[in-house]
Amino acid sequence: MSDLLQQARRLLSAHAVRERSHEMLALAQAGALAEWRVDLTRLEAAADLTAETVRANYPDLAVPFHARWRMFVAGGRDLWAEAAKPSDPTELGRVAFDLVIPSVLLDAGAGAAWRYRDAATGVEIGRSEGLGIASLRMFESGALSSDPADPMRADALDRVDAEAVARAFQVRADNPMVGLEGRASLLRRLGEAVGRPAVLFDEMAGRAEGGRLPAPVILEVLLDRLGPIWPGRLSLDGTPLGDCWTHPAVDGYVPLHKLSQWMSYSLIEPLQWAGVEVTDVDGLTGLAEYRNGGLFVDTGVLQLADAGDAARAHAVDSPLVVGWRSLTVALLDRIAPMVRGRLGVRPEEFPLARVLEGGTWSAGRRIARQLRADGGPPIAVVSDGTVF
Repeated sequence: MSDLLQQARRLLSAHAVRERSHEMLALAQAGALAEWRVDLTRLEAAADLTAETVRANYPDLAVPFHARWRMFVAGGRDLWAEAAKPSDPTELGRVAFDLVIPSVLLDAGAGAAWRYRDAATGVEIGRSEGLGIASLRMFESGALSSDPADPMRADALDRVDAEAVARAFQVRADNPMVGLEGRASLLRRLGEAVGRPAVLFDEMAGRAEGGRLPAPVILEVLLDRLGPIWPGRLSLDGTPLGDCWTHPAVDGYVPLHKLSQWMSYSLIEPLQWAGVEVTDVDGLTGLAEYRNGGLFVDTGVLQLADAGDAARAHAVDSPLVVGWRSLTVALLDRIAPMVRGRLGVRPEEFPLARVLEGGTWSAGRRIARQLRADGGPPIAVVSDGTVF
């Protein structure tokens, strides 16, 4: 194995994301990041807000993992629980993979104007929840299946085009969606890479030893098998690096793997339903996205070196955005024990996946709504629908 290939393999891991993010935080603390300043004394306020949000959302502290499954709820109804599903645990796992993997890939920010109206519940909703419900309804309709008699499968992804996504997501001139073609292209490339996402269930279940599978292995399988689907990304020795970028303050790369880790968290439950015990959940990292990152900006933990940058849109590969996302991962590690302390819970019963769900993601949205009329992020990012 060449040195470059070994380097690529190291970058395709949660460990690499965590290691680099803490290096970036150390640089920011030393004043060595041109775009950002950090004030860790403000973490106390961020932790207070997060703990308060956890208690408001889950008074009994029975917080589920941060996962796509939380976003299949409309009008108080769990639409996945209502869906017609296989009773066999293994087949249930396969169907769940077929649903949730495309759904996560469709989860990049839709823009503030887009909304989805669910006919069955009458709920009209935007952002991640709207995308979740729309993707579930698209899956149930058989739009991703090659067999009209067997709609709950995703073996026709290569046929998906922007028109099909627009139709399923109710996109119109008066209901625009950001990154429509990017979403459709991702689904087509997913189909080209794996055929049917259910094959990844079989692969992951097959890698369990004694019925146990470490969560970082879920991510490693995804990064290996789905690497080719990401458009125009960096590669090393022919190995696609996915959500991995460069930054002038560091020698080398800044891996983030946000969507792949969001997907990894979302695959834990289907594996558990099939009898696989998923271990080392905290081996995954926090997610480098705008709700978690927005929490730290809006509470003053992260501060723009140039205040004027708040009024400008930034490319996803810009040093400002790469730095923001990487710092977010490290700060999530810092805030998690502070939140647990305020809640009186132990790490083993309240892993980072619960802190995120309860949690930092919700607190980020909450403070965004308080500070900005549209509830949008504090930093505008130019997205193609494949990162955030």
